Amino acid sequence: MTHDSVGTVRTQSFTFAHPPHPMILDSGEGLGPVSLAYETYGALNAERSNAVLICHALTGDAHVAGYHLGEDKPGWWEHYVGPGKPIDTDRYFVVCSNVIGSCMGSCGPSSINPATGRYWGLDFPIVTIPDMVRAQRELIRHLGIDHLLAVVGGSLGGMQTLQWAASHPEMMDGVLALATTSRHSPQAIAFNEVARQSIMSDPNWQNGDYYDGVRPDLGLAVARMIGHITYLSDESMHVKFGRELRHGGGFAFNFESEFQVESYLHHQGKKFVERFDANAFLYVTKASDYFDLDLANPDSPAHRALAGSGARFLLVSFTSDWLYPTYQSRQVVDVLKKLGRDVSFCEITAPWGHDAFLLPDQRLETVIRGFLGGLHGC
Repeated sequence: MTHDSVGTVRTQSFTFAHPPHPMILDSGEGLGPVSLAYETYGALNAERSNAVLICHALTGDAHVAGYHLGEDKPGWWEHYVGPGKPIDTDRYFVVCSNVIGSCMGSCGPSSINPATGRYWGLDFPIVTIPDMVRAQRELIRHLGIDHLLAVVGGSLGGMQTLQWAASHPEMMDGVLALATTSRHSPQAIAFNEVARQSIMSDPNWQNGDYYDGVRPDLGLAVARMIGHITYLSDESMHVKFGRELRHGGGFAFNFESEFQVESYLHHQGKKFVERFDANAFLYVTKASDYFDLDLANPDSPAHRALAGSGARFLLVSFTSDWLYPTYQSRQVVDVLKKLGRDVSFCEITAPWGHDAFLLPDQRLETVIRGFLGGLHGC
């Protein structure tokens, strides 16, 4: 643990929408009670004007920074969140919650259905990114915050930041969206569907009812392998692996994993099944596929809402990101400019593909620090 870490932290839980007052989802179904796992760092100032909400990516969690007691692995954005860091916890009150539908402490298909006493499984209702934001809004209200200095997130987290701006255009000073999009492309949907099919084709999936038996680890591992390919780039694969063989020498002329890149993908799949739930993967990928702000349509609710937003916007893309390429961020920027909003754009040259927003980068540090420091709420 270093001097610029937030130190030892703990995950907390907040529950709302107790029966008979469920949260109404986009599907029309009611969900309740709704539980959210969340973490906070720093202190809320007297004016309650320094709160920064961080939204995590597809399979992330609330553990952004610091260390859980007895563990030596820091939060997933440790490099950017902490004392003196770009998201400075000496200056900002940082909040992050795990999205509903996930399995990292918030309610989802691997939670217990209070009506039956059994795991939800596929009885858990389909959730959308607007539903995730509705739940986050309840947490923010619970924490006594009426206005956010900024909403920050990358990938699926970036979608949430844009949805926050569309759902609550008056509620934040800044919106920082990294490596994201306003709607999934057919290619992104296709990759997600192949990943979902790998899970649902696993004999152990049992139509989502596997919690008391053997889990569909093979299907989930393959799903993660597919995802990891989209998170990297051709250049990064060349740098990391090239065509190197695991054991040197010549080909074995069999179907075992021989290339280093194959070994890496198998390793990532194995690690993933140890921490994530297969059904939750189905739910969060479906939510990302459904996401569509429909910004090209001037009559869409999101377009109308953003027209009235007073927030500053910054969108950041990465040159080697082929999952959410730069043109998709530019499309959002172009709409915001036509609406007369205060919007900036930065494309960062980086070889690491979509995952670049999670990795240390001096230019990204400077961009984040400058954007948050320039907001008038703090």
